[in-house]
Amino acid sequence: MRSLAEAGLRPVDSRASDGRARSVLEIGCATGALLSSFAEAGWNAKGVEVGASMAAYARATFGLDVTAGTIEAADLSADRYDVVIATHLIEHLNDPRSFIAEARRTMRPDGRLYLVTPNADGFQARLKGARWRSAIRDHLYLFSVRTLRAMLRSEGMSVEYTGTWGGWPAGMRPAFLKRPVDAAAKLTGQGDVMVIRAVPRRDAAIGG
Repeated sequence: MRSLAEAGLRPVDSRASDGRARSVLEIGCATGALLSSFAEAGWNAKGVEVGASMAAYARATFGLDVTAGTIEAADLSADRYDVVIATHLIEHLNDPRSFIAEARRTMRPDGRLYLVTPNADGFQARLKGARWRSAIRDHLYLFSVRTLRAMLRSEGMSVEYTGTWGGWPAGMRPAFLKRPVDAAAKLTGQGDVMVIRAVPRRDAAIGG
């Protein structure tokens, strides 16, 4: 996914500085398409997916280690993963704070958390209001960069990188505005979707 690459995450970076294979955990890995690219590149890959049929597909098709359920119920080891990924997941959760706390618990002290989620403070959200494409019942929480940064900090995380993309709605007239508006929204941080890279704060205990 290009947004993750722009945030500094690439499957080819599979080795840590000490030569060991890096470990990646994807929460909400669906059928395992993204996670499989890391496994194929040599990462120790683990997935968690609440949809049992999708988790079974990821195991059968890609040979991935995927647990069906939530991150809280998956009984994951602490301080294990170099990278934790959740794309278009946090907005669907009943308790996003619990998710962030558990993700942090599983990460190595020098690990990275990558989140992709709609940007409630973006140009498109402001333009469309209640008709914004992400203002749907399946999305229980919608974040701006500011509110997600605050939640991460409250759970002992510090944001290293934020990027956004998408501006003019696809199919909306006049169509010629899409390219310049998309570019401007990305440049100013007002894109429709955001990616955030966060790290554990060394000055914060888990849960504080």
